[in-house]
Parts: sequence; C-alpha cells; structure tokens
Amino acid sequence: MAELHPQIVHVTIILALAGVAFRLLSFVSRLSFAGPAAAVLLIVAAGSSVLSVQSGTDAHGPVERVPGSRPAVVEHEEWGERARNILLVLGAIELLGLALWKSPKVRMVHMASGVVGLVAAFAVYEAGQHGGELVYAYAGGVGIRSGDPRDVERLLIAATYHQAQADRKAGRPGDAASLIALTAKRHPADPEMQMFAAESLLLDEKNPQGALDALASVTPPEGNRILIGRKATLQADAYEAAGQKDQAIAVLEKTVAAFPSPRMQQRIDALKGGAR
Repeated sequence: MAELHPQIVHVTIILALAGVAFRLLSFVSRLSFAGPAAAVLLIVAAGSSVLSVQSGTDAHGPVERVPGSRPAVVEHEEWGERARNILLVLGAIELLGLALWKSPKVRMVHMASGVVGLVAAFAVYEAGQHGGELVYAYAGGVGIRSGDPRDVERLLIAATYHQAQADRKAGRPGDAASLIALTAKRHPADPEMQMFAAESLLLDEKNPQGALDALASVTPPEGNRILIGRKATLQADAYEAAGQKDQAIAVLEKTVAAFPSPRMQQRIDALKGGAR
C-alpha cells in the first residue's frame, strides 16, 4: 500500500479532524446530526488510521535509506503511531457511546470522547506536520512513489535547479555551472534542460559564445511558443553580452513575427534605443 500512503493519510486527517469538530459541536449546538456524525467519522477515522500507519510502514524503506533522512522518517512514524493509537481509543469510546445511547451515562462517554478527541487532533496535526517536513525538506517519497523512472529524472532536474539557485545566491557560480552541466549531460534530448545549461554558460561562466553554440543545437518543439520564445530570449541575452545588439534584435524580431509578444517587443525597442 506504499503508493497509496498520501491518499490514505489525508483521508484519515480529514475524518479525524471533522469528527472531533462534530463531537465538540454536539456539546454546544442543537443540531441533531452532530453527535451521530461525530461517531461515524471518528470510528471510520480509527480504522483508516490503521491503514495509514501500515501504508507508511510499507513506504518508509527507500525513503529512510536516503542519507540524512532517517531521523525525520522515524519521527514521522512515531507520531503516526501515536495518532493511530489515540484514534483507536477514541473509536472505542465512540462505540461505547453507541452501545449506551439510551443510558444517562452516554453524555459522560461523549465528554470523554471530546477530551480524547482534542488529544487525537494534536497527534494527527503533529504526524501531518512531520510528514510534510519529510516530504518538503527531505523529498521523502518524491520521485519514487509511482515507480516511474521519469519521476526520478524530474526530481533530479528540480533538485539541480534549486541547488543552482542556492549556489548563485551564495556566490558560488562555479558550483552551479558544474551541477547544471552534469545534469544536462544526462538529459541531452530535453530542450528545457539544454537551455538551462546554455543559460548557465552565460550567467555562471560568463561565456556568451559558448551559450550561443549550445543554443544552436537546441530545437524546441514546433509550435511551442513558450520554449521558442525562451530560446530566442536567451540568444538575445548572449548576443547582447557579446556586444552584438544587431544580432540580438534580429533574433527577437524573427520570433515576434511568428509569435507576437508585447514583452519581447519591449525588449526589441529597448535594444534599438540603446543602440542609438
């Protein structure tokens, strides 16, 4: 069930929080459906929590083997198990409430459910918080959940982009250039990645001619105005950096003729104005 962990765990979160909310609402509202709704939601949430923990256990192996991620995985698992255990207790209390629904003691049972429900909501929140940290701070499960190798390729490209931005911000353009070149070498048929590499030649290595040479071998998909415009803009940037404004204007005008763009036209006007 590893690949279903995100879906199952989000269902559990919704059921648990909604159930606790309805149980608390049943104390202060005359809505007749609040109590029964709380009972159903919390009992189902208890069952769903078991599946959440099991699917998470099935999924954790490849994630925790990533260097540095194991502590985050363990913390998420521990909070998930705590949330499951509390939800199981809460589900049992709600079942007891159903069994005693005609008894005067049922209100006491529901009060106990409300108290335990608040604890359960906190545990569910913490489990979700640590799960989010695992995904967004450690890329836990990202790229590997579906089993499609293309997802891993996209993960590598995304990581390269963000690390390159961080390297540039930290004043390490050489590190950014090396990383981008390595990733681009692995994706020779990806026009976006190749344009990213050409941009790095221009920005990180200050090599406009190298960027132009790299862009000459990039062929954007026919009719894809976004990638065609991106290539033309990069070529114009490289020509301008090389002091060849006429060539920059020419490549932009050719692109605007095929795909009108106010922004690109503004760039042409600015280049022409600076050329005077």
